[in-house]
Amino acid sequence: MRDWKGVSMNKAITDGLLLMPPEFANGLDVWSSEDGVPGSAIYEGAANAALVSADQDFGGCLELSKTAVTQKLRYKGQTPILPGCYLRVTARVKAISGNLPDVRIAAWAGDGGGGHVSGLAETGAATTLTAYGQVETVSAIIGTGARSGVDMAWGTAPIYAHVGLDLTGPTGGVVRIDDLVVEDITSAFLRTMMDWVDVTDFGAAGDGVTDDRAAFEAADAAAAGRSVLVPAGTYYLGDHVTFENKVRFEGTVAMPLAARLTLTRNFDLPSYIDAFGDELEGFKRALAVLFNYSDHDSLDMKGRRLDIDQPVDVQAAVANKDTYAIRRVLRNGQINAVASGNWNTDVHTSQASYSTSNPLQLTGVSNVANIPVGSLVEGLGVGREIYVLGKNAGAGTLTLSKPLFDAAGTQTYTFRRFKYLLDFSGFASLDRFVLSDMELQCNGEASGVMLAPAGLIFHMRDCFVTKPKDRGITSIGTGCQGMLIDRCQFLSNEQTQRAQDRTSIALNVNANDSKIRDNRVVRFAHFGVWSGSGHVITANHWFQGDNETAGIRQAGVVLTSTNVKTTITANYIDNSSIEWTNEHDEAPDHSNEYSFGGLTVTGNIFTVNDVAPWFRWMVVKPVGPGHYIHGFNMSGNAFKAVNGDVDRVDMVDTTYADLDRGRMRNVTVGGNAFTGVTQVIANPVMLQFDVNTDVATWNCDFAGFLPFDGRARNAVSVVAEGAVQDGVGAVVAAMPYAKVEKGANKSEIQLVWPSPCHGRVNVTARMDNAT
Repeated sequence: MRDWKGVSMNKAITDGLLLMPPEFANGLDVWSSEDGVPGSAIYEGAANAALVSADQDFGGCLELSKTAVTQKLRYKGQTPILPGCYLRVTARVKAISGNLPDVRIAAWAGDGGGGHVSGLAETGAATTLTAYGQVETVSAIIGTGARSGVDMAWGTAPIYAHVGLDLTGPTGGVVRIDDLVVEDITSAFLRTMMDWVDVTDFGAAGDGVTDDRAAFEAADAAAAGRSVLVPAGTYYLGDHVTFENKVRFEGTVAMPLAARLTLTRNFDLPSYIDAFGDELEGFKRALAVLFNYSDHDSLDMKGRRLDIDQPVDVQAAVANKDTYAIRRVLRNGQINAVASGNWNTDVHTSQASYSTSNPLQLTGVSNVANIPVGSLVEGLGVGREIYVLGKNAGAGTLTLSKPLFDAAGTQTYTFRRFKYLLDFSGFASLDRFVLSDMELQCNGEASGVMLAPAGLIFHMRDCFVTKPKDRGITSIGTGCQGMLIDRCQFLSNEQTQRAQDRTSIALNVNANDSKIRDNRVVRFAHFGVWSGSGHVITANHWFQGDNETAGIRQAGVVLTSTNVKTTITANYIDNSSIEWTNEHDEAPDHSNEYSFGGLTVTGNIFTVNDVAPWFRWMVVKPVGPGHYIHGFNMSGNAFKAVNGDVDRVDMVDTTYADLDRGRMRNVTVGGNAFTGVTQVIANPVMLQFDVNTDVATWNCDFAGFLPFDGRARNAVSVVAEGAVQDGVGAVVAAMPYAKVEKGANKSEIQLVWPSPCHGRVNVTARMDNAT
């Protein structure tokens, strides 16, 4: 008789589950006097059990005599226990005669294999019967979550129960028991209209010790498009957990370093910070997932500012990979360096030997174990931006990113390991990593990014690198192959210093094919140092001036290879020069090799202000003799000096060696505009010469006009303007012949006429061979 109950059985309705035990009137063969498991004793035919058909309170019911200390009543059928579901078991009981017992709801917890799940609460609170004929209602709630009001919180290990009740206390009493009711009251804990599920409803303990992974996975499976809530607490997850639904964290998780928390529907930095309760830890955990989950190409920081007081070793955060070649993006946020001793540069000095026969190695390195990979190498004969690429502590050797140009023998080197906000050097190889819409706020504490030793197509776009302590982007190997830097701003931490006192560098490139476009670079020692070839440097604005009158200016772009195959086009080159060297060559003397060539400098705006007159915009600096220029185009540029003229735009820096001007070829300099420049240059160059006295040999001097103090190697044309006349006024119709490379500097062309004469000629000369 169940008319009184008004039962709401949600799972029975929605999922077709059978929760309610049968009425006693249907037979006592399914009711056990033990735990209800198969083979346990039943009440069918028992001397202490009888059916009553017409009780005035219950209608049909069971009359039971208490003959045991704990008189058990269990339904032998399996009542399902589902994750996130809460069942209330209710019985109405009254005493008929004899001793008055205590009554409590009880159940037996069973696992998937039919075994008992021990260690759980399997009884509810007891009620004492106090009078004969008085109906008492007892109930208890069974569920997977340890919520307030749940009497038997079982977690997810049990999947079914044998439900019933216990009579405890003195024996000898007789009671009548109405049919048991089992109802789904999940809605009392979670309203059915809620768009989330709670991990604690699936057995999560949140004590920081219990492994709650199974509960998290069960909650995610039950969510079915709703969100999952992780309430307050600390939840230990012993292995990987992947959520297919959105997750909201009020509590935090703790996981082994090798374990990953994958949030497929809210894969963003704020979610990971919420999950781990710490900005840096959340960032590292999110990076680990970025490199391990194929459904997301990017980690969105959601505009979040990440304050860190130590470098982020990206490979260590990922932990399980040292190579990666799938496009991944870190986007939309700021990484901010907080003052800390963790940013201090590691400085070591060690004696080592160098041989040109092994140009990428230092040998016999003292204290080699102390020298970090990624250290900048400094010493006599060491070019700019050479780094330690690897080391062999046992052999006492260091592998270098580039050769040394004049360091053969043994000397003491200095090694400086800068610290970077993002350090990828732990990877052996990394391809196609992108930083997009990021600000690296270095604050004069840290450098920006160190690339992996090898890799293709690192891309930084629409980013700011603000106040790096030493470097913006550092390549210690070939991880810069095909590097793309687009629409970024590099803002120096040394803007108030004199140009010659600055040491920071925005970027360096060791490999080939970089594309550096539309960037703005403010007051570094150098915009960049480029080795390799095939570079495109276009539409950038870099400026390196200071407030000093007649000041010194340093190179903005430094090219360290001879045959560079590079274009520098449509840039605004402000208060800095282009310097072209071969300082990354272990045998810098010219031999059977290409010399300086393959450089195109076109359509740029060059300007300086308040500089000494000996400043130059285009500087070639060979570090070994015998070199020359073959293949150089500097056309269509605008050169302007403000607040004081400069002597000329070009020079050869002969600190180490001069160029062989007798081998120049294929040099084009023309169509440039000069303002505030004392000496214009061109090649070929046309000059007008007036000879007013009758001489047979006319000396036409092109000194100063030819680029790089070139020789007058070829006479391209000689055109008389007006009549050339002899001493009596007769027109000289014969053509002269030309002698080239005359004069002390070989800058003259001599025109030799058949007889003495005078007049005006326009002579075009070249300082090279055109082919």
